[in-house]
Amino acid sequence: MGLAYKQVFENNRRWMAEKSASDSNFFVKLSGEQQPDYLYIGCSDSRVPAEIFMGAQPGEVFVHRNVANLVDPSDRNAMGVIQFAVTQLKVEHIVVCGHYMCGGIQAAMEQKIDEPLDSWLRQIRGVAGKHRDELEGIDDLERRYRRLVELNVEVQCTNVLGLQVVQEAIGKNDSPTIHGWVYEMHTGRLIDLDFQY
Repeated sequence: MGLAYKQVFENNRRWMAEKSASDSNFFVKLSGEQQPDYLYIGCSDSRVPAEIFMGAQPGEVFVHRNVANLVDPSDRNAMGVIQFAVTQLKVEHIVVCGHYMCGGIQAAMEQKIDEPLDSWLRQIRGVAGKHRDELEGIDDLERRYRRLVELNVEVQCTNVLGLQVVQEAIGKNDSPTIHGWVYEMHTGRLIDLDFQY
């Protein structure tokens, strides 16, 4: 089934009318300068709607998404987003959010993946290798993947913290704070992994 192409525009018209009815200046205010407190780095998975599960309104969260929520210093897109968020928007929080049932995590553990996805997911294989003993000690495959999701989030938070632009901002402004979260898709629950940098 899914969302029909023409329905997108009908939904947009309905959304515009609802927003204008509740606040006649909604779009005027929205078109002003953005000042989000959060940079959210998450997975591209269409089932993980950051602003919705955060209860955020348009303009409150600056969002960057990619497969398996990776923060790779060689990814110019991610580095540009982080630099802009830190230096221009001066976000107070950077969140790396993974999710259970992540196809990217599962794909990283499979043997045959086509390029460019195979190269992209190499970092996750490195995380799995570093924590091999812990992961192999988990008999249940689903629980093992869940744990790898959590470990990956922690590594990506460390990658964010290691960026010069982030270090300089922390040294100068004592922010942003780096947070690691996981979204539990089958319940809708957002989990704070309880480490902050």
